[in-house]
Amino acid sequence: MANSTPRYYYKGSKLKQLRAFCHAARLGSVTRAAEALYLSQPAVSLQIGALESEVGVSLFERQGRRLSLTAEGEVLYELARPLMDGLDALDGEFRNRLRGMSAGELNIAAGSSTILYFLPTFVEAFREARPDVQLKLHNVTGKDGLAMIRSDEVDLAVGSMLDVPSDLDYAPVRSFDPMLITPLDHPLTAAHPLTLEAISPYGLILPPKRLTTYRLVDLVFQQRRVPYTVALEVGGWEIIKQYVAMGLGISIVTGICLTESDHERLAVRNLRAYFPPRSYGVVIRKGKYLSPQARAFVDLVKPALFTRREGQSGHSER
Repeated sequence: MANSTPRYYYKGSKLKQLRAFCHAARLGSVTRAAEALYLSQPAVSLQIGALESEVGVSLFERQGRRLSLTAEGEVLYELARPLMDGLDALDGEFRNRLRGMSAGELNIAAGSSTILYFLPTFVEAFREARPDVQLKLHNVTGKDGLAMIRSDEVDLAVGSMLDVPSDLDYAPVRSFDPMLITPLDHPLTAAHPLTLEAISPYGLILPPKRLTTYRLVDLVFQQRRVPYTVALEVGGWEIIKQYVAMGLGISIVTGICLTESDHERLAVRNLRAYFPPRSYGVVIRKGKYLSPQARAFVDLVKPALFTRREGQSGHSER
């Protein structure tokens, strides 16, 4: 007698179903998942539908044009995500191990100031330890860097974060105080105590509004109900320092960008009484499978925190 159990075309490959499910869960869209998998949207929808039929529960609920996981979907995603990441990285991992894990490639997203002031020491140490690894530093803004992490275009990012999204892990490495910089003969060099009210009349030179520094300055002045003016908006700490030295305005910068030579042309005063210190560290996607090269870099920069988190998640990739 013929088998009466229904047979589904897509049921024959749970790997395809789980991969489609994980991409849709991570990207929040069947369309974006289809693009990432180089499949048609109907194909991805069929794979997810077959998986839901097999497990007997709904895995997604639609909120406008965006998909969000149901409680059952969250459970399955937590189980399937590390498996998919591991399988996707299997070929590269295998080849790296065959080469003695000395070769390979490491992609890091970071902003200009991080690349210029924070990373050089770590890059130098990493190059000495792993000379065969091709290191690629992607100079991007914070928002673009997070997008590259989520789409797995880079292994990790390095920089400063005020708000940490729930799908990312951030391990701060070092903190730097905020500093007021002025020309050497500026009236604020003799202001005691130095207050926000004293700074208020002078035009500030700040990075663009989309960057963290501008947001932080605005937040502190707004919270204290002290007015301020922006005389000039320009990107790059070196440009800002040069313009301040020329007398075009004053600025509030992070101590990471100040060198010994800067003190010869700028007056520098600490603003930790009003502004919180800025931390710089490593950002990765939660559940991300890290290559041997990425693990080596993370261990070099911040081993303790990621080792603890790794133990909590049950993985040993890092």
